[in-house]
Amino acid sequence: MAVLAIALLVCATAKAGTVTLAWTPSAECCAAGYLIYYGNDGTNFQCVLDAGTNTTEEVGGLQEGETNTFAVTAYDFEGFESPASNLISYIVPGTVRVMPRAGPRSPATLRFPVAPGHTYQVQASVNLTTWSTIWQTTATNNVWTQFQDVEGANLGMRFYRLAWQ
Repeated sequence: MAVLAIALLVCATAKAGTVTLAWTPSAECCAAGYLIYYGNDGTNFQCVLDAGTNTTEEVGGLQEGETNTFAVTAYDFEGFESPASNLISYIVPGTVRVMPRAGPRSPATLRFPVAPGHTYQVQASVNLTTWSTIWQTTATNNVWTQFQDVEGANLGMRFYRLAWQ
């Protein structure tokens, strides 16, 4: 049996509920395919996806706001697997959490996951008809980010929504 190896696993693109993974192919001639291991734990993968001979694969069915960890192995024609690639984590965008206020005049704090290369706008309204962008950010990492609405702290009621592209 030849030694199989995966050099690098990366998150290539992302959209709500899915992520496209890409990896460096095994340099060995006997790689028959690749297995993607993933789950929410990071050490105990709940799912396995056979990518065949592809070196990119879209993984769907991921839950908004959840952190998923991925690793890839190569396998040969006898079923022997290589050691796992590096681990990568991906937070699925889409969930907005409004954190509890410290008091009635305290600013609202919104937390939400962002994906690299996307721009996010926090929009606010007092009547659900007219919306204004009150904050904007462009993500460079796949992380949870937060915004605190200091301007809206003195308003009786304010509604929020998140727009992204």
